[in-house]
Amino acid sequence: MKLSGRGRGCCVVAGSRDRGPPPRSPFVHQLRFSPLQKAKIAFMTLTLFPIRLFFAAFMMLLAWPFAFIASMGSDEQELEKPLSWWRRIVDVLLKAIMRMMWLAGGFHWINVKGRRALPAEAAILTVAPHSSYFDAIPVTMTFASIVMKAESKDIPVWGTLIKYIRPVFVSRSDQDSRRKTVEEIKRRAQSGKWPQIMIFPEGTCTNRSCLITFKPGAFIPGVPVQPVVLRYPNKLDTITWTWQGPGALEILWLTLCQFHNSVEIEFLPVYIPSEEERKNPVLYANNVRHVMAQALGVSVTDYTFEDCQLALAEGQLRLPPDTCLLEFAKLVRSLGLKPETLEDDLDKYAVRAMKMKEEVDLKEFSAYLEFPVSPILESMFALFDENEEGIIDVREFVIALSVVCKPSKTLETIQLAFQLYQSENGTITEEDLAHILKTAMGVSQINVTQLFRAVDEEEKGAITYNDFSSFAELYPHFAEDYLYVDQMGTESGLETSSLSAPNGICTDFSPESAEDKNKPLQKKLN
Repeated sequence: MKLSGRGRGCCVVAGSRDRGPPPRSPFVHQLRFSPLQKAKIAFMTLTLFPIRLFFAAFMMLLAWPFAFIASMGSDEQELEKPLSWWRRIVDVLLKAIMRMMWLAGGFHWINVKGRRALPAEAAILTVAPHSSYFDAIPVTMTFASIVMKAESKDIPVWGTLIKYIRPVFVSRSDQDSRRKTVEEIKRRAQSGKWPQIMIFPEGTCTNRSCLITFKPGAFIPGVPVQPVVLRYPNKLDTITWTWQGPGALEILWLTLCQFHNSVEIEFLPVYIPSEEERKNPVLYANNVRHVMAQALGVSVTDYTFEDCQLALAEGQLRLPPDTCLLEFAKLVRSLGLKPETLEDDLDKYAVRAMKMKEEVDLKEFSAYLEFPVSPILESMFALFDENEEGIIDVREFVIALSVVCKPSKTLETIQLAFQLYQSENGTITEEDLAHILKTAMGVSQINVTQLFRAVDEEEKGAITYNDFSSFAELYPHFAEDYLYVDQMGTESGLETSSLSAPNGICTDFSPESAEDKNKPLQKKLN
């Protein structure tokens, strides 16, 4: 399985309708340091880092009593009124204290471009790309409300500062919380009395190489929004906090060890939705994303937060950064299918694959899936057309679909693959195992010789699923010992961030029932 020329349809360069090569995975961030950079970090760790950390913590503690006093006794009716004179003073003091906190972190000046719209002009600010908790800088500059998990208000010190900016809280324990959140945002946006709401529509952090699919929650109210783009033009990117890469504490340490950190905040013109966009929040979100991508000069990609979850699934086969399976999952959803609900159909696809010949052309693949030939289906076909001969092994499709449907159930996928590849006596060869594992990991090449020899203790030249299952039970980390050395290597020298919830400062609140199909960009109707 590989990204063939015809199968590289995961991104569109802003300003162009043509499909192009995909960007690097937006959920991966790798750092490499030269010997000189390592020496500088070591020196700063012993000198400037502890001073900065202490000063930044002191500024946060200093802000707490002001935020606490200003938040006491504030009911909803009072919050909708203009700020009293003393609250205006507190507002100015808190902004000054927060600015000193960022100054302590090396953000000596913040470059602001454009004009921030008045709340009457745009009640919602959509910010992208979302790549770090340092994206809180525009929040502390504007004190706009944000959408936060309800649990955040219980965090000591930080929770008090959050409550001061009057956020919209999303409760995990309330199944109806997302719908209520959208209704509250709509109410605030249409009232004209509340502060602006700042929303990060990507829903998770990326490496800023592209803009992933925007969640529609910010666009459901159908009111004008002001797009805000963030840039961190630093020679060494210690800011980015993604799912695969340095963890939160490591990012903090490395950033505070840089003498200067640059950030640019650009307020784009207010985007007023057409009538069609008001009725279709997915279209509205896509068109705003396109405008922001043009301003940033980056691609837009159909990758979503769900793809991020696939990449970080807790299974024995952890997907490498350059896996094709993220694109495959995107193409599956583009066909109108949801991987989360396809698990019951896997057996059907597997049985049909075993009954038909192994290699099929595009027309036969279309009949196998019961989908008409389309550009999306052609892109999916091209992913498996390794030699660009116009034929694919349909068994590879079944394996890839199994990984996407149940990414954390590695052995179930391998068991299904054994059923597809095994001979009459229930065994597979080393070549078969290579086909299985390279498809399950979404890579074009893989070396399984050492793994196969370890499983084939009797040197029969063939193994059964029971052999493999017994080996995996004895050596649950077999992939790290035998596969990742070649596939993932030690390029970054960094551990994967083990997060069980979306990273970033803005949680996703889009209703589960919201339409999740990606729609093509359409010209705005005025």
